[in-house]
Amino acid sequence: MMSSLITSTYATTHQQETSPVVRTFKRRECLPMIQNLLWKIDTGMVRSITLHEEGDITTLGLWGAGDIIGHPFAGIEPYQAECLGTVRVHRLLIDDYQALEEAMWFHIQQSQALLTMHHGSVQTRFSRFLNWLADRFGQRSEDECFIPLPLTHQDIAEVIGSSRVTVTRLIGEFEREDTLSWSKKGCVLRHHSGPKPKPVEYPFRRR
Repeated sequence: MMSSLITSTYATTHQQETSPVVRTFKRRECLPMIQNLLWKIDTGMVRSITLHEEGDITTLGLWGAGDIIGHPFAGIEPYQAECLGTVRVHRLLIDDYQALEEAMWFHIQQSQALLTMHHGSVQTRFSRFLNWLADRFGQRSEDECFIPLPLTHQDIAEVIGSSRVTVTRLIGEFEREDTLSWSKKGCVLRHHSGPKPKPVEYPFRRR
């Protein structure tokens, strides 16, 4: 199963892209990884991952609107870009993209940041990841921050090097401490300081 997935992932990098310039993908679908072609995310969230022979997944990056992703940034095989919800992208030819070097550095920096999530106690790693998400994707209002990222407990476990059961337990502990509210649409992290706040309408009620 794993070897066939790796083979199919590698094969897609050598095909020609003939699809429309703008495409929409569903949750858990993967963006085609094609040589000399980039995808710019218009709406939605994508995670870049690599798969290991043992079946483990390593998360290399989390990407949102305005970010660029594609096979030229891979640097590793196999490499996949998995949609975390409905995602709309438009394709760019690598020769037409002027800020390629800057985008590459951004990919490297994000991969390095996610690697730090594997150090320290599991509670520290979980807290560090939440704060990283807030800084990266958060919408702040006073001392609260809404993170509109539809990550599952398993997705988080794969980032911080833990188990789904442990992540579920930690979410429960943070909710009881009133530092976190969780829903399928994202989460609200409380007592998080950051840049200038802006009004936010949450898709669920505060507990």
